[in-house]
Amino acid sequence: MVRKKITLLTLVGAVVLALSVANVGESQVGQSQLVNPDLASEKELLALPHMNAAIVKSILEQRPFLQMADLNTLLAKSLSKEQLAELYGKMFVQINLNTASQEEILMIPGVGNRMPREFREYRPYKTMAQFRKEIGRSVDVKEVARLEQYVFVPVGLNGASDEDILSIPGTGKRMLREFKEYRPYTNLEQFRKEIGKYVDKKEVARLERYVTLN
Repeated sequence: MVRKKITLLTLVGAVVLALSVANVGESQVGQSQLVNPDLASEKELLALPHMNAAIVKSILEQRPFLQMADLNTLLAKSLSKEQLAELYGKMFVQINLNTASQEEILMIPGVGNRMPREFREYRPYKTMAQFRKEIGRSVDVKEVARLEQYVFVPVGLNGASDEDILSIPGTGKRMLREFKEYRPYTNLEQFRKEIGKYVDKKEVARLERYVTLN
């Protein structure tokens, strides 16, 4: 009897773990340990490779960066390609898997000329799980996890789960509530208007890059 109870508990635990992993797999914004230049503090930015007070001041003044290419244009005025590659191993503006240009994909450190073709071949991406599956055909699990830090799939405003919305950098329970309160959204202008009641225009623009009505 005791053995049966232990077996049942083990089975239940396995199911819970499987469901948990499955949910994580559907998150729309890649799990990332990279510093987000749109959200980082001055202290966090100064601690990064090749950063100095002047560069950090420029980042703080010009953010949010709605495209990684915009940040790269700013930094390329002061840093070499080698320095940028080292920096982007620590800091990056995540790129939209469905719209990123070849130029932006190539900004991901260690990405060769073949990978941009792989990224674009499987568009449109609906979930991060799809990205993991398709890119996993070309590289191992460890490399997929590394690449995932640099990308996102836009979150559907009207159908996204709580977890999907919370995967957007800088969101929390309060913003989750605001996102859901105004469903259904009929256009992005409505999103800008309603979310603009709680944050400024720059933050609305930053959040908008992570969402879609499709």
